[in-house]
Amino acid sequence: MKFSTLLLFATLFSTSLPIFAQNTMGIFEQSADVGPVLHKGKTEYDINSQTYRLSGSGANIWFAKDEFHYAYKSVKGNVILQCRGKLLGKGVDPHRKFGWMVRAGLETDAPMVAATVHGDGLTALQYRKRAGANIEEVISPVKMPDVIQMERRGRSFFLSVARFGEPFWTVEVPDFDLPETLYAGLFVCSHNTDVTENAEFDNVRIVFPAKADFRPYRDYIGSHIETLDVSTGQRKVLFSHPKSLQAPNWTPDDKAFIYNSEGLIYRFDLASGKPEVLNTDFVKHNNNDHVLSFDGKMLGLSSSSGTREQGSLVYTVPIGGGKPKLITPVGPSYLHSWSPDGKWLTYTGGRNNVYDIYKVKATGGKEINLTNTPGLDDGSEFSPDGKYIYFNSSRSGNMQLWRMNANGKAPEQITDDIYNNWFPHISPDGQWIVFLSYLPDVPPDEHPFYKHVYLRKMPVAGGKPTMIAYFYGGQGSINTPSWSPDGKRVAFVSNSVVE
Repeated sequence: MKFSTLLLFATLFSTSLPIFAQNTMGIFEQSADVGPVLHKGKTEYDINSQTYRLSGSGANIWFAKDEFHYAYKSVKGNVILQCRGKLLGKGVDPHRKFGWMVRAGLETDAPMVAATVHGDGLTALQYRKRAGANIEEVISPVKMPDVIQMERRGRSFFLSVARFGEPFWTVEVPDFDLPETLYAGLFVCSHNTDVTENAEFDNVRIVFPAKADFRPYRDYIGSHIETLDVSTGQRKVLFSHPKSLQAPNWTPDDKAFIYNSEGLIYRFDLASGKPEVLNTDFVKHNNNDHVLSFDGKMLGLSSSSGTREQGSLVYTVPIGGGKPKLITPVGPSYLHSWSPDGKWLTYTGGRNNVYDIYKVKATGGKEINLTNTPGLDDGSEFSPDGKYIYFNSSRSGNMQLWRMNANGKAPEQITDDIYNNWFPHISPDGQWIVFLSYLPDVPPDEHPFYKHVYLRKMPVAGGKPTMIAYFYGGQGSINTPSWSPDGKRVAFVSNSVVE
């Protein structure tokens, strides 16, 4: 089953389906037992929760002989395998195991690489570089992780593991001479020929990343619009497309997402699962800085429909579409927030090649400069009570989160860590901040496409941020406000070449 057709899940909001229905394999093509197991395994997929349950036996995955149950598909070239998983029950043998595996074949001694978590917590990248050879391993210091990622990048494999909420620990193992096309999938092994063990997986993704030589803002890969439960970390893909979809805004009536793609604005209806172009008249070339008013009646747009010299300008239009009104005749201007009372817009303005935060009346008028410091200031957003504007700034070195009074006074830094943190989004009740974090290898003033990124959550009152999503994305993933009206979920975009 093709990934792109499988993931049109919006109709499931009103459909009740049996738990762990066995008539679909989800994103996988097949399941099978590898090696001479005594008890037949099985793979079950729950289309509602998008979770997998694997049952399997098998003596071991070690030396030159593997026995386990496997849900898999054929993959080609570079690939990123992501999931969250756990073994079920107390188990019999402490070396029962589960995880991700790629294989050159289904023979019991085939070349393979596996991200393996054992019942006693031992976690390792285990591999057989050629048929019939004994397995080697690199052991992780992280015991019993539930977030498991394995990536093939050229001739190297990367293992990244974490306990949910914590950052990845990562190791690279180089010099694999494996075929370009491999099987990739989830596995479970009981480490006891007479026993069947069970493992459960969610947030399962097979990601085909951008090519190393892709040209930013010219070459694009596919997109998945996802929702994330911010308390549990469980994700669901609602819509997939082979083109670039960016920055979903969740409408206050809980009926739709607003997003941009190829310069147009779309409304994705949650009941029907269908996107439709929103009429923005002469304003085309819209980018991912579009924002809904708090009451959901108006949409603000950032568009390069003006002159080349001006770049992006800010417009407003009724949520149902129509002829937009120009708000900022000076550019470039990139919209990020409405005030709760609907009277003000905040945006990032490039003036004399310096990017600061400005505000302007929602009906237009003279812009007011709110920040004026070295470094990039971006991503401004009003708090729901209208007292503060949150934003991200590189003024202290790394890109970090800040807040200031609504008049631009009394700025204070609210994160200070190794990551480059972008786009603070405040929950409807004003209690939480969700934001995007790039790894330290990304320059502070850049927020590129197609990187390994985190979504993190922290209390508005302060505290240590925790990871709530580990995914492949970046630019366009969550640039603008995207909380659900009830404050339980956020919407964002992850990226992959979509088949």
